[in-house]
Amino acid sequence: MKKILSRTELRSGPIGRYGLEEVELPNGHRMVLDVLRHPGAAAAVVFVSPSRLLLLRQYRHAGGGWLWEIPAGKIDPGEEPLACIEREIEEETGYRAARIERLGEILPAAAYTDERIHLYVATELTAGTMDHGRGENIEVHEIEFDEALAMIDRGDIIDAKTIAGLHHCQARQRRG
Repeated sequence: MKKILSRTELRSGPIGRYGLEEVELPNGHRMVLDVLRHPGAAAAVVFVSPSRLLLLRQYRHAGGGWLWEIPAGKIDPGEEPLACIEREIEEETGYRAARIERLGEILPAAAYTDERIHLYVATELTAGTMDHGRGENIEVHEIEFDEALAMIDRGDIIDAKTIAGLHHCQARQRRG
């Protein structure tokens, strides 16, 4: 059980609230930690057919340049993860998914943030309206599922949510 003794908020912005937290660890040790309190996110592996999916090539300044990713986005205040991913799929890919199933969730960087990413698989696509924001640089690519897995092995895909989502889908396929 975590025990927060105090928190000094240093900055609040669109990504979350960044601050310093004085904590008592389970072993009784006290220390100050940098913590980003994040509202959470949702991400989906979006299949256009049983063997083909959509991958985004997106520019990420903090990540050092162009990254391969599955569609994803931050959960807005009062929004449920499923509503978030429905919105993000359409905005980022230009498709709507009639079927969205939960895969699980991940903590991508538990050492400094409480962000949880809810993972989904989306199928049965119909045309929607793409709406990239001003700060988004996104290319949408249709790729064979096996090729996406090979991209992980080659080190072309290094984004944690994308790797987790693709591996969840691979495990589901193996289970039938």
